[in-house]
Amino acid sequence: MLLMLSQWLQSLSPEFGFLRVFQYLTLRAVLAALTALVIGLLAGPRVIRMLTSLKIGQPVRGYGMETHLVKSGTPTMGGALILLSIAVSTLLWFDLSNRFVWIVLLVTLGFGAIGWVDDWRKVVNKDPEGMRSAEKYFWQSVIGLLAALYLVFCISENSNAQVFELFVTWVQSGFSLDLPPKAGLLLPFFKEVSYPLGVLGFVIMTYLVIVGASNAVNLTDGLDGLAIMPVIMVGSALGVFAYVTGNAGYAKYLLFPYIAGSGELLVFCAAMMGAGLAFLWFNAHPAQVFMGDVGALALGAALGTIAVIVRQEIVLAIMGGIFVVEALSVMLQVSWFKFTKKRYGEGRRLLKMAPLHHHFEKSGWKETQVVIRFWIITMLLCLLGLSTLKLR
Repeated sequence: MLLMLSQWLQSLSPEFGFLRVFQYLTLRAVLAALTALVIGLLAGPRVIRMLTSLKIGQPVRGYGMETHLVKSGTPTMGGALILLSIAVSTLLWFDLSNRFVWIVLLVTLGFGAIGWVDDWRKVVNKDPEGMRSAEKYFWQSVIGLLAALYLVFCISENSNAQVFELFVTWVQSGFSLDLPPKAGLLLPFFKEVSYPLGVLGFVIMTYLVIVGASNAVNLTDGLDGLAIMPVIMVGSALGVFAYVTGNAGYAKYLLFPYIAGSGELLVFCAAMMGAGLAFLWFNAHPAQVFMGDVGALALGAALGTIAVIVRQEIVLAIMGGIFVVEALSVMLQVSWFKFTKKRYGEGRRLLKMAPLHHHFEKSGWKETQVVIRFWIITMLLCLLGLSTLKLR
C-alpha cells in the first residue's frame, strides 16, 4: 500500500523523488519486520487483557502433563495477535499487485479461521478437543486443494492472464499437460536436478505440504515458546530462498529456478518474523498467552505455501525437522498403540508420551530445557538448509 502511495507521489512532483527508496525490496522487508514487531508489542497487553476479560482461557486435557495443570486458564487464541500483525504489516509494505503474497496471505488467514473456530469451541463450549478431526481436515483440505490448483499454474507462468491460458491448455490437452522444469520437485545439494511431477502430482504434493506443515506446527505448539521460535527461524530462512528465486541474477548464479514475483514474499516472511518475536515476548516461559490453533495452524500453512512457491519443499522438511519429528512421534505412537492393542489385547506405547516434547518432559527434562534445545536444533537445521544455496 505504501509502495503504491510513494509511486503516486513521485508521479506528482520530482520533489518526492526520495521516495524511490521504497522500491528496494530489502528495505521494505526490514520495515515490515519492524512494523509487525511494534504492532505486536503495543497491541499485546491489550489483547491479553481482552482475552482474560472474555475468559478465553486454555483448557488442559485431563490426560495431559500434570505439571501443565497450573497453565489452565491462561489466555489462549493469542495467535490472532500474530495474524493481525502480519496482515497489517504485509499490506502496508508489499507490492499489492503481487499474486504470490496474496495467495500466502489468504491461505494463512483461511487456516487461521479454522483454528479460530477450533479454539472458540474449546474455550466457549469447554471442550478440550475442540473441532473434530474430520471437520478440521475437511476445511483444511478445501483451502489446501484450492491453493494447490492455483499454484500449479501460477508458478509456471508470469501473469494471471497466462495462468488462465495455461489452465485452458491443460484442459484441452486432456489433463495431460507437461509442466516446465521449475514446477518439478527440486532435490537439494544437486545442480539442476528436479523430478517432474505433472499437474496431478504437483497438486497432491502441494496439498500434503501445506496441510502437513500446518498440523505439524500445531502439534509442536505444546510448551511455552516451543513453536514460535522455530517458525521465526524457518520463515526467515525461506525468505532468503524467496529473495534468491525472485531475482533473475541470483537465481541464475545459484542454479535456482527463476520465479518472477516470488521475491516479494520476503516482505511476508519479515512480517512473520517481527510478529513472531513480538508474540514471543509474551509467550516466553511462564507464558502470559498461548497462540492456540488460530496461530499454529495458520503459521504452519504459511510456511508450507511459501516453500511450495520457492520450490523448496524438501528443504522445508530439513529446516523444520522439529515439526516433522513431532508429527511423526504422534503418528507412530498412535499406530503402535492401535497395532499392539489389536494383536495383544493391550495397547503399548513407543514413547512415554506424545508429542515428542512431552516424552522428554516425562524423562526428566525441564520445560525450558526442552524448548531451548529444540530451538538450537532448529537453528542448526536452518543453517543446513541455507547451505543448499551454494552446496549444489
